[in-house]
Amino acid sequence: MDRLGSSPGAIDGLAGSNFDKAAAAASEISGRFIDPNDKQRLDSALQSTGGPAFTQYTITESDLNRQYVSSIPADYAMKAQMPAMAYTSVREMLAERFHIDETFLQELNPQAHFSRAGETIKVPNLVLPKRESVDRIVADKARKQVRGYNAEGRLVVAYPATIGSSDNPSPSGTVQVERIAFNPNYTYNPKVNFKQGSNNEILTIPPGPNGPVGTVWIALSKPTYGIHGTPDPSRIGKTSSHGCIRLTNWDAEELAKLVKPGVVVHFTD
Repeated sequence: MDRLGSSPGAIDGLAGSNFDKAAAAASEISGRFIDPNDKQRLDSALQSTGGPAFTQYTITESDLNRQYVSSIPADYAMKAQMPAMAYTSVREMLAERFHIDETFLQELNPQAHFSRAGETIKVPNLVLPKRESVDRIVADKARKQVRGYNAEGRLVVAYPATIGSSDNPSPSGTVQVERIAFNPNYTYNPKVNFKQGSNNEILTIPPGPNGPVGTVWIALSKPTYGIHGTPDPSRIGKTSSHGCIRLTNWDAEELAKLVKPGVVVHFTD
């Protein structure tokens, strides 16, 4: 499904709402339904899109030597004092790289230490083709999914999403993509955004995958609202946001490369 452009979010090996939504969208994108219980047809579909579902990856020195932090504090004032909102471990970094739930990655590799160059681990076999440009986005609140359509109106990508909440609803109607920022910092303003803890001052939180908006900010024409990443990919589609549209970092990064300023975003109930 991920290969076709229909993301299940963090791959966790379990059936659930994100899986069901991804399966339905994959059928719409590809024009065919693959029964996950039909092993022969499933194997054939995998081979036609890039091979087996899993492959081997060897951890490198570069993986080990990138910037990490020991932990990410919950308080925004403490976040603002950090050098970066970096990954906290090699395992977390690799989980995001391969679109997989961190716990599931460990379950697939029960003997792995994730701390040695040359260590080989089992990971999803991501073979992601070049996607078509997205000319229109639908943020489907009921479905908890962001759907991207090409110029002909055909569905080309679909992502599980966390879209607003009852306390902080997302916009209604139609807005537009205004600008796109990769690896952004985050400005917290309690008078404009929301109240976090006991913080009453404007704070600037440094960039990184574990920042409040993850690795991408797609600003919308309604001030303070955007489509962005998250430090908690396994919670996408299962919790509420502060009114914005939250995707996994990898899905937000992909979408950001497929859109441009002026693309219309429709919010539907």
